Amino acid sequence: MSMLVKQRLLLAVSLCALIATLLAPRFPQDPAYHLFADQTAWLAIPNALNVLTNLIFAWIGIEGLYRLLRQKRLQIEPQVYPAGIAFFSALIGVAVCSIHYHWSPDNLSLAWDRLAITIGFMSFITILLAERAALQIAGKLFPLLLSAGAASVVYWHFSELAGRGDLRFYALFQFLPMLLTPLILIVFEPRYTRSSDIWWLWAWYLAAKLCEIMDHEIYFWLEYISGHSLKHIAAGIGCLVFLRHLRFRRVLRA
Repeated sequence: MSMLVKQRLLLAVSLCALIATLLAPRFPQDPAYHLFADQTAWLAIPNALNVLTNLIFAWIGIEGLYRLLRQKRLQIEPQVYPAGIAFFSALIGVAVCSIHYHWSPDNLSLAWDRLAITIGFMSFITILLAERAALQIAGKLFPLLLSAGAASVVYWHFSELAGRGDLRFYALFQFLPMLLTPLILIVFEPRYTRSSDIWWLWAWYLAAKLCEIMDHEIYFWLEYISGHSLKHIAAGIGCLVFLRHLRFRRVLRA
């Protein structure tokens, strides 16, 4: 299969996902989403574990920026170097915004949290596209992906304020990168070693989503920690795997 055919396959899957999103019925944010299983306070911190488990994102974001900007030890294609900066900056933003959200859960604080998350997803998929599928195009796509991802969060927030909440496009920009990731890994040849790291990142993402869905059930089973807190930990481990991937991988082909 030629590179052009592979790229067209990736584009076709993305367009199908977009069309499916446009055809899907509008759905609002479930108000019950804010009612997390573990609402235990600790040292005047409300929803303490859901708040404190976000610190893992701050740690990885700060370390990633330090290694990228000061030590120059992370291997990222020069064309998408800004995406690397944006990814680790987004992790710090996720920590701050998610702490704010879990301190006082509502749609406004959730919008800020989702904005930071979307920047992280768009940055990750840009880096992956650059090293596997479309090096020359990925850097030019990055501002467009960032703008579209941010617009999906803004659109959702104002649709909720207007009484016709619509999460479809935010869902697209969160789940499409993770849908495309295994396709990219399978179809395109690697330029670096340690491809298994990206599979592990993908697996930790799935684990995080499962923990999020089973928030109340996990808290009932474990008693001391909820599914949502474990979601933060699992997602953080996935980000740590990606940091180590960028740090230790080696070039396979020019």
